[in-house]
Amino acid sequence: MVLASASPRRAALLRRLGVRFRAVPANVDETPRPGEAASAYVLRLAQAKAAAVAGEAPTLGADTAVALDGHILGKPRTQDEGVAMLLALSGRAHQVFTGLHMRDGDREASRLAGATVSFRDIERAEAVAYWRTGEGADKAGGYGIQGIGGVFAARIDGSFGAIVGLPLRETDDLLRSFGVQCWRCRQQ
Repeated sequence: MVLASASPRRAALLRRLGVRFRAVPANVDETPRPGEAASAYVLRLAQAKAAAVAGEAPTLGADTAVALDGHILGKPRTQDEGVAMLLALSGRAHQVFTGLHMRDGDREASRLAGATVSFRDIERAEAVAYWRTGEGADKAGGYGIQGIGGVFAARIDGSFGAIVGLPLRETDDLLRSFGVQCWRCRQQ
């Protein structure tokens, strides 16, 4: 199969599921549409990514977004943006959604996973120190929950995998529905 993503985290998680795949980055416009909900946004992008690289093999597209007060937070491009995102999330709850879309010929299906993440208070100096680790630079919302960024999470309600960027339950369900062999088929 094909993973329409350049994300090393998604590739690593898919490998854990025992899936044989090749990763092909999808070049799609990731600009949110005016008034677009984060859940609709990630499903639209997952579908666009799968369509952009679809060929002879089943293709999986995925996208993750962080939303605060209904506004989608992208990936920070600068330290100022990264620090500002963390300070906006400080002491508050936000939503994270990951959309998945599988395409094989004329057959298509999608899945959505989400979570609400509550952050503890974050001081500016701490946000700057976190940015300097480099961990949040390529991630929606400017943090990686599976790494050092996990220290900010006071509470998580929902799918942890949605926050990481590849919800395993939903991915496994989608892959099985397309007949893609995964962890259940590993040889001992």
